[in-house]
Amino acid sequence: MLTVAFQGERGAYSEAAAVEYYGDEVTPLPCPTFEEVFAAVTEGRAQRGIVPVENSLAGSIHRNYDLLLRHDLTIVGEVQSRVAHHLIVLPGVVLGDVRRVYSHPQALAQCEGNLRRLLPDAEHVPTYDTAGSVKMLREENIRDGAALASRRAADIYGMTVLHTAMEDSPENYTRFLLLAREPVVPDGAAKTSIVFSTRNVPGALFKCLAVFALRDIDLTKIESRPARDRRWEYLFYVDFAGSIHETHCRNALNHLQELTSFFRVLGSYPRGV
Repeated sequence: MLTVAFQGERGAYSEAAAVEYYGDEVTPLPCPTFEEVFAAVTEGRAQRGIVPVENSLAGSIHRNYDLLLRHDLTIVGEVQSRVAHHLIVLPGVVLGDVRRVYSHPQALAQCEGNLRRLLPDAEHVPTYDTAGSVKMLREENIRDGAALASRRAADIYGMTVLHTAMEDSPENYTRFLLLAREPVVPDGAAKTSIVFSTRNVPGALFKCLAVFALRDIDLTKIESRPARDRRWEYLFYVDFAGSIHETHCRNALNHLQELTSFFRVLGSYPRGV
């Protein structure tokens, strides 16, 4: 079985995304931090890692962009997973019993409208993890509280889903990346992720991006991050449609390398849907 490391407790959305990608025959390895996910794969304690990099409502998870650069791992897949927050309680607890709602701050914010409607007087209590809040309710037998988390978390900890689809917007998706020590050769529609920095001269970024435009290569994501060792200089993370094994993409990257001061391919992998 494939061991997949993820951040959070059992039942986390990352674990659900791993199962969505690989199927039920995976061995989940919960990790307390994103750093530990990368370390677990690097050290061979897991064959794969899965980390979120972007949410359709909240934007990019910058920490994981930084960790991609710090570790010598490769992206081997992606999955775009619908995030459905459910109001979860101990068996027997009813809505009128709930005085506090626990979850990750982002989940609380994404459910603010429905929480106000259903539980206008309840206190919102931030926790480190959505699934962890469900585990806490169970372990501490909190009968006047509820958690916002996945249905998978409710099933794992033997809890009751009081209300489904608590998120205010149905367009709540998170994009996860699968990490490994060795690259894959994608079959079919592919995506490639790279990172580079430019020389500080006029038009440098324009010229770098032009290598893709001139070859009709679709850029699907551009993200800038500060260069940690060079003040007021930046790294550019770019995703594009295509594989490094395709001639026109390989030619674009060869040209890009000539224009950049730093360049690295983070991975070519099957394109998620």
